[in-house]
Amino acid sequence: MQFDLTDLSLFRHVVEAGSITHGAERAHLALAAASTRIRNMEKSLGAPLLLRNRQGVVPTPAGRTLLQHARAMLAQADRLKEDLGAYMGGLAGQIRILSNTNALTEFLPEALGAFLAGHPQVSIDLEERLSDEIVGMIAEGVGDIGIVAGTVDTGRLQTFPFRSDRFALVVASAHPLAASRTVSFAEVLGFDLVGLDRASALQRFLADKASRIGRPLRLRVQLRSFDAVCRMVEAGVGLGIVPETTARRAARTMDIAVVGLEDSWAARDLTLCIRAMDALAPSARQLVEHLRKGA
Repeated sequence: MQFDLTDLSLFRHVVEAGSITHGAERAHLALAAASTRIRNMEKSLGAPLLLRNRQGVVPTPAGRTLLQHARAMLAQADRLKEDLGAYMGGLAGQIRILSNTNALTEFLPEALGAFLAGHPQVSIDLEERLSDEIVGMIAEGVGDIGIVAGTVDTGRLQTFPFRSDRFALVVASAHPLAASRTVSFAEVLGFDLVGLDRASALQRFLADKASRIGRPLRLRVQLRSFDAVCRMVEAGVGLGIVPETTARRAARTMDIAVVGLEDSWAARDLTLCIRAMDALAPSARQLVEHLRKGA
């Protein structure tokens, strides 16, 4: 049985993506090459590693065992790369961050830009996820650093405060709700909405909140950024829910009004979470300290 680091990295990506196609993309391999590697791994082991179905792939018991060891070996390889990087003029390696929508769009670009400028040999893999998904993935070792809503149960993970923000409603200045100081989410559901793509963590979060109320989200348009949402709101297409920092900034240049949301979940204390500081590679530890200073 001979698996190299490329095999192990590919297998981890395939399992995490739930698809050989998407796993191959993450591993920067052609689909045919990735499929051949997976088949050769199974042939070498003499047992199937993946169960294939219409929805994608899931690991077999043997695959789950391999995944556990693959993550440990790849993490050790990253630490070796970083330790040797000290002899090449600085830290090296890749850090995987899992973040909810709010932190990813509002706070991380500036914070990560400053860190990367000072660490040119470090790269960052940044992925958007729901907060409860992030906690599970960090606990399993899928990512190095998670940024989640402060309301989520982080279990035994080590946590640090990151930022505070809240969601707000943006409406066109001529809209009847523009004169309101605050509204409830249930009241908002009576109007057409402008939102993010359905795959975004925030949009899935809002859809779940609407479902719990027993009302649908009346989405007229779905876009890829909060700024685009605000511009579509300004055009009178519908209402939007965005971080208040985004709303206040957009209101300085757009003909929109910012209305507070009364719901308790609108307040967003954001939290950094990791498995343990001493389990992180040197560059990841430095990034955690950098993010904590910004808090």
